[in-house]
Amino acid sequence: MRELTLSKAVNEAIAEEMRRDPTIILMGEDVAEAGTPFKVLSGLVEEFGTERIVDTPISEPGFTGIAVGAAMTGMRPIVDIMFGDFLFLIMDQLCNQAAKTHYMSGGKLSVPLTVRTNMGATRRSAAQHSQSLHALAAHIPGLKVAMPSSAYEAKGLLKTAIRDNNPCIIFEDKLMYQDKAPVPEEEYLIPFGKAEVLREGRDITFVATSSMRQVAEKAAVLLEKDGVSAEIIDPRTIVPLDEETILASVRKTSRAIVIDEGHQSFGVTAEIAARISEKAFYHLDAPVGRMGAMDVPVPFSPALEDLTVPTPERLVERTMATLRGEPFHGA
Repeated sequence: MRELTLSKAVNEAIAEEMRRDPTIILMGEDVAEAGTPFKVLSGLVEEFGTERIVDTPISEPGFTGIAVGAAMTGMRPIVDIMFGDFLFLIMDQLCNQAAKTHYMSGGKLSVPLTVRTNMGATRRSAAQHSQSLHALAAHIPGLKVAMPSSAYEAKGLLKTAIRDNNPCIIFEDKLMYQDKAPVPEEEYLIPFGKAEVLREGRDITFVATSSMRQVAEKAAVLLEKDGVSAEIIDPRTIVPLDEETILASVRKTSRAIVIDEGHQSFGVTAEIAARISEKAFYHLDAPVGRMGAMDVPVPFSPALEDLTVPTPERLVERTMATLRGEPFHGA
């Protein structure tokens, strides 16, 4: 099977869907000739023209509002938000309009809108361009939230989102755009709400979102040297969340740690850990652990920034403390 970068997989997914459906348009800042600052969309404007690949003014509320209206009236827009941090600018359009229109219209209107944006720290982009804000979107009923962890997931989930009649948000980790993974040449879709068991294990379950999949996989290799077998679950989407797969794994291993790059407090780690504790309590041999980003603005300083997110080494420390039944005092 061929290997593609995550960037190329996203580009290919959009191109395939735009060829299939003429109602799909893409709009955002620097999406046409520039192909976005990350060059993810390079080449699309040459094929589809500026009427379907639309460079917008620097006004996220404006062009997102246009996209919501277009979605309500027969189009299937893809909105590119250059950095996930800019989601704060479109909260009304996304959370008050797109997320609620189907309900408030009694099912008469749908908003088939796809928002593409990114997340992730350690790129030295400072506090306003390094946040992971997926928990904000997941908190709003009516929005679906996907977090691809590889090129394969990025293409399959994006195609599913574009075809969905509900507003969907795809969070791509900006550090993973050049990471390669096997991607089939034939068409495929990845259903929302279906997690993947990346690695079978017997001693502990890691539930790892997005780039934290790599952290979990590296930690699992290190733990294996000490005879510890870790099972790794990639939720793929956090709304909807595949509870069944996660709970089945935890009932088998009796221990769990949830790893996510969003801020730890009031975030994805807390929600998934709570569901495990509520629904698999009598199968647990230890409290559910969680590791997220520090509750601080992301520093620009490399030495400080690297300390704010989970690492394989800290996950190994946390795992060993859990297996010993000891409290964990690390970050």
